[in-house]
Amino acid sequence: MIFEFFALLFFVSTGFGLAFFLFALTYNLKLSITDREKSSVYECGFTPLSHTRQRFDIKFYLVAILFIIFDIEIAFLFPWTICAKELNLVQHLGVATFVFLLTLGFVYEWLSGALRWH
Repeated sequence: MIFEFFALLFFVSTGFGLAFFLFALTYNLKLSITDREKSSVYECGFTPLSHTRQRFDIKFYLVAILFIIFDIEIAFLFPWTICAKELNLVQHLGVATFVFLLTLGFVYEWLSGALRWH
């Protein structure tokens, strides 16, 4: 019991130590932006060093949010694939209901035009 606690403490402290080390390393590196391509507009659709009250198109964020939502829901199916042989009929019906609702949400998203790129 106490050994498991120390193993957990070791992993948590190693994670925090690595995160602090990488933060300190990147904070102390003095990299200047010399490449014009690195300071140009990337995927967000507007200049990153502009005024904060500027209007911008939200279609980039909408597509990203919808992707993240459906990507995370698909990730919930991974544990089911691992232990599919040990599940009973009720549990398989629960997964089938989840997949049905996921598909229904995707069809609604598609028909409402959220994926349409104008």
